[in-house]
Amino acid sequence: MTLTKRLLTVLALVLPVTPAAQSISQSQIEQFKSMPRAQQEALTNQYGVDLDAIAGSTGQQNQRPQNVNVVEPVNAISDKEQEHAREEREDNEEQDRKNGGLKPFGYDLFAGSPTTFAPVTEIPIPNDYTLGPGDVLRVQLWGKENQQLELPISRDGTISFPQSGPQTIAGLSFDQASQQIKKRVSEQYIGVQASVSLGELRSMRVFVLGEARNAGSYTVSSLSTITNALYVSGGIERTGSLRKIQHKRDGKLIGELDLYDLLLAGDTSGDNRLQPGDVIFIPPVGDRVGIDGEVYRPALYELKNTTNLQELVNLAGGLTPQAYPQLVRIERNNDDFLRIIAEANLTTRKGRQAKVRPGDHIEVASISDITGQYVEVKGAATRPGRYAWVPGMRVSSVIRSLDNDLLQEADKRYAAIVRTDPDTDTVSVINLRLRKALNNPGGENDIRLQEKDQFLIFADEGKVSAKNSDLNDSKRQDAPRTMDAEEDEGAEETDYSRFSREALFAPVLQRLKAQAKPGAPQQTIQVTGPVRYPGEYPLPASRQVADAIYVAGGLIDSASLHTAELARFGVDSDGTGETYIKNLDLQAVMKGQAVIALQSRDRLLIKSIPEFAQAKTIELAGEVRYPGEYTVRNGETLRDVIQRAGGLTDNAFPRGAVFTREKLRQREALRLREAEERLQGDLLGVQLEGDDIGGQAAQRTEQVRDLLEDVQSARPVGRMVINLADVVSDDAYQAIRLQDGDRLTVPTIPQSVSVFGEVQFPTSHLHTEGLTVDDYLERSGGPTRQADEDRVYVVKADGSVMLPEKSRWFGGRSQQLAPGDTVIVPIDVDRLNQLELWSNVSQIVYQMALGAAAVGNLQ
Repeated sequence: MTLTKRLLTVLALVLPVTPAAQSISQSQIEQFKSMPRAQQEALTNQYGVDLDAIAGSTGQQNQRPQNVNVVEPVNAISDKEQEHAREEREDNEEQDRKNGGLKPFGYDLFAGSPTTFAPVTEIPIPNDYTLGPGDVLRVQLWGKENQQLELPISRDGTISFPQSGPQTIAGLSFDQASQQIKKRVSEQYIGVQASVSLGELRSMRVFVLGEARNAGSYTVSSLSTITNALYVSGGIERTGSLRKIQHKRDGKLIGELDLYDLLLAGDTSGDNRLQPGDVIFIPPVGDRVGIDGEVYRPALYELKNTTNLQELVNLAGGLTPQAYPQLVRIERNNDDFLRIIAEANLTTRKGRQAKVRPGDHIEVASISDITGQYVEVKGAATRPGRYAWVPGMRVSSVIRSLDNDLLQEADKRYAAIVRTDPDTDTVSVINLRLRKALNNPGGENDIRLQEKDQFLIFADEGKVSAKNSDLNDSKRQDAPRTMDAEEDEGAEETDYSRFSREALFAPVLQRLKAQAKPGAPQQTIQVTGPVRYPGEYPLPASRQVADAIYVAGGLIDSASLHTAELARFGVDSDGTGETYIKNLDLQAVMKGQAVIALQSRDRLLIKSIPEFAQAKTIELAGEVRYPGEYTVRNGETLRDVIQRAGGLTDNAFPRGAVFTREKLRQREALRLREAEERLQGDLLGVQLEGDDIGGQAAQRTEQVRDLLEDVQSARPVGRMVINLADVVSDDAYQAIRLQDGDRLTVPTIPQSVSVFGEVQFPTSHLHTEGLTVDDYLERSGGPTRQADEDRVYVVKADGSVMLPEKSRWFGGRSQQLAPGDTVIVPIDVDRLNQLELWSNVSQIVYQMALGAAAVGNLQ
């Protein structure tokens, strides 16, 4: 009988009664589902069975607990949780500072919590694994029949084997269940053999309680261990113990896990496998001690039992090669709760077996701290730090190459050696010409070193500035850039300011000042003026002025060699402090022709060359023979520069020349700012008055606001009225001494007269001989209603202002205008309000804004 016929026979027997469909084996259903859809429908229609009922019964039989995500993804963490994490991090940092920077050991194991939890399935199944509901057995049949069966363990602990009754599996080990299934197959199927493996694993719920980061119940794989559950819960708080993690089942303690065994020795013997309902309880942390210094893992360690000093050193990874085991400092609390310091010797049995107490802070000393046989390099070196000292070594023994041992930004000409006197414990500074020392090893400048000498390698601020400029240029060329890229590059940049003379000399100067006393004055001086690095410095051992200038980086090109000034503080015969001033011939001092010995607290002032490299320029534009920007000498006049420029052209209009000066422009800008501030105050006052019956207050407010906008938009000109024709040709005319930033614009001969301000059509008109002010006003449509006809004025082409007078006989303004003149009709501020300020401000605006327009009309 074929497989299909056998299936049809089974269906014929069981399908007519729908509840009997529950007894169909999994293998029969799988055979049915492997048929084409049309054949499945034909069979179900023939026997009157719902196709979905068969599929549904199978789904219920195969249903098993689903794995769930027990740790939310990072992007799902709420703002509140992020704030809590930030506060926790800050608290931890504060605790670390209180502990001298030491962190509790072991908690970094859980620093990277998983975003989701995936059950452990892809590992070999141990033979003693206990089966339970939800596990799936995979049975491979071969021989006379070949089948692949997946048999889930139902909730009653059984599996449904094809053509056989249910078989109880739950509670058996995997090895026992495998033997029973093989035995059953061999008995019921002739010529068929079986291979059993474990498919999907069941999930189970366990509890993680106590000092867990996220205490609660979690769904984990049936193969999970204690450490798996700890990872799922986010790890252990710093307040929790790593050495006494309790594993409980049914309220009984069945084991303890010491994570130190896992972290330090890789021992997982205590990492027990969990069962459903197990509880992992994390008690509060036990006693801790801190160990620092020359050990491989400085940290705070939790004590489990009585611990001696050697055991603690072993927990910390042992001693480094630089450790000095004969001196171990122990800081602890005594019975009176006071901090005391004890010492132990790890080279003796008594020292190794010394008991440590809770709260101890232990520090293992370094060989260099004890022997002092080292020299130290600080500053702009490629490999700063301490180097072994041997008798007879020199500078070239430590700094062998200027290119390889120093940063590119280092000052390769000068370095300093800070030396401590072993007898008096006082410091002194030796100036070192670094380049000369390395160019001639063993020579005069290659100084012999002593124990604990410190090299100070300074940064050359000129090189640093040039590098920063290049970096800024490259950033602008490479833009746009991502935020992450900018942060990464910023992290890689070196802060060269900590290598400056000021930064590296600061602790040395403080030490020199602290050790000063009567008979041994403070060994410092100050160098100011045009030197490369002005500031306060240690007194050179040679006490020479030239050496002090060399320490300050040397003179810059603006320094005057003719004279310098030395201020010296002393005490007169009466015991009163007094300042002495002494002038120096700096050129003779630098050449060694004059010897001046510096003393304590001397102040050396290097003077600058007066007006050194201060270029004063004036710009000539318009109708001059050779326009351009000219450099002028002190005391040079405008006539001199015009003659240098070849004079004026034939089309020049000297009467309309515009001469502007930067200082005048700044002064006008100040007047505008003052007027704006006062107008803003008056505008507020008008607004506070409120509306009146006729609405005049609102009108005044709007008009003041318009005037304020005019003030804000006005731009200062800085024009000074001159008669250029007389400047060029009249020797009696007052000479105009030039200043830096002056500008002269000579326009061409104009043909127009302009009318601006409160007229109907502000514009320019072709100049006609004989026309008066009123004639040009009439051509512009006449004044507006807001015009102040009594204050009409004319800005002449040379910048001067003329007030036209009305004729006694005819009542009009009969003055005739010249080409280039501008008629200004101001606003009637008296009609708005009797405030004198508005009138003044109006004059400022019209003198600047409309005056500037008149200047533009000439150009």
